[in-house]
Amino acid sequence: MSLTETIQDKYNELNAAAGNGLLGSIRAKAFELYNKSGIPTSRNEEWKYTRLTGLTNKNFAVHTTAVVPTKEMLNNVRLQSEFAAELFFVNGVFVKEISTFTNDALVVLSLHEAADSEYKTYVQQHLNQSSKYMKDGMNALNAAFTANGLFVLVKKNKVVEHPIFIYHITGTENDNVFVQPRSLLVVEENAQVQLVELYKNNGLHESFTNEVIEIAVQENARLEYYKVQDENENCHHVGTTHVQQVGKCFTHCVTITLNGGTIRNNINMILEAPNNEGHLYGLYMVNGKTHVDNHSIVDNLKPNCFSNEFYKGIMDGNSTGVFNGKIFVRQDAQKTNAYQSNKNVLISDNASVNTKPQLEIFADDVKCSHGCTVGQLDEDALFYLRARGIGEKKAKALLLHAFAADILEQVKIDVLKNYLEKKIDERLDIEVL
Repeated sequence: MSLTETIQDKYNELNAAAGNGLLGSIRAKAFELYNKSGIPTSRNEEWKYTRLTGLTNKNFAVHTTAVVPTKEMLNNVRLQSEFAAELFFVNGVFVKEISTFTNDALVVLSLHEAADSEYKTYVQQHLNQSSKYMKDGMNALNAAFTANGLFVLVKKNKVVEHPIFIYHITGTENDNVFVQPRSLLVVEENAQVQLVELYKNNGLHESFTNEVIEIAVQENARLEYYKVQDENENCHHVGTTHVQQVGKCFTHCVTITLNGGTIRNNINMILEAPNNEGHLYGLYMVNGKTHVDNHSIVDNLKPNCFSNEFYKGIMDGNSTGVFNGKIFVRQDAQKTNAYQSNKNVLISDNASVNTKPQLEIFADDVKCSHGCTVGQLDEDALFYLRARGIGEKKAKALLLHAFAADILEQVKIDVLKNYLEKKIDERLDIEVL
C-alpha cells in the first residue's frame, strides 16, 4: 500500500479516537485542503527543485499513538547538559511519560490537553498560523493529523535559565515510518527562552518526517531557536518553523543540516509589530546524495523593523542544495532594514546549488539588500597554508571549518556548539580545534 493510501485510513482512525472539538475542526479543514492540493510536485514553482512523489509511492507505516523508546535509544540522542525541560517525540508523537519538565517558568501539555484547558485561547490564536504562508499539501497534511502534539508556554516575566531540548526520534528498525510531529510554543511578555530541536534516527529503514512548529513571541520577549538535523541518508524531512513576532521582541533562529536524504526546511519570520528584530542563520554541510532545500520568508508588516538572514552551504559528493529566500516589505513597513545573504562552496565536481534570494518591496523608505555566491575554495588561501607545510587535505579542512565558523558562532548554547563542532570536525577528518 502506498503512503497516500495509508494516510486516508490513518486519518479516519485518528479522528475516531480523538473526537471533534477545536482540534477536530482544524483537522477536518486541513484534510479537505490536503485532498485538494495533494503532495507538491515540481510543477509548483516553490517545489521546482525538490521532488517528493517518489517517496509517497513507497510503503510507510504511519504512527498516531505513542511508542516508548528504550533507555539505550534515549541515551544515544540526549546531549548531556543542564536543561529546563527534556521533551521527547517518538515516531512523531509527543511522549509525555518520558519527558522531564519541572521548571516553574514553563507549562508543558499535549496539544489535546491545551485545547481543553485555560490555554485554549492561545491554541485558537496561534495554532495553524503557518497555513497562511505555506499553502501546500504537506503543511495541510500535518495539520490534518494534529492531535498528539506538544504545547509549551513560557510564563510572563520569566527567564528560563537553561535550554528546552526537544528530541525527535524515529525508530526504523523494523519498517519504513512516516511521522508528523506538531508543536506550539508561546513566549509571553518579558520572557526569555532557548529552544533546541534535535532530529535523530535509530534503524536502517527509511523515515519520512513532515514536521511543523509554530512559535508566538509576545511583547519584550526574547527567543533563541535552534534546529539540528543529524539523521542518516535514509531519512527524509519536510519541516516548517513559523515564528510570529506578535509584539516588539527579539528572535534568533539557527538551522543546521548535517545529514539526511531529501530535506526541505521552511522557515517563516513574521514581524507583526513596530521595532521588531529577527535573525535567521543556516548551515547545510552535506555529501553523498543528500538534497537540502532551504526556503525562508521574512514578512515585514510594520515600520522600523530589522532582520538579518545569513545562510552558508558546503556541498560534497553528489549532493544538491537549494536556497530560496523571500523578504516582503509591506506598504506600512516604512524604515525597514532587511538583509539577506547566501554563500556556497562546492568541493565536488558533482555537487550543485540553486540559489534565489528575493525582495518584494511595497514601501518607499527602506534599506534592503540581498545577494548570493557559489564557488570553490580560495586558491590563494589554500596555497598560503600549503606553503607553510600543511598538507592539502588538512588545509582544505581548515578552510572549510573557517567558512562554517560564521554560523557556528551564532550558536549560544555551549553544549550544542561543542556537539556541532565535533560533528563537523569528524566530517572534515581533522582534530577538534
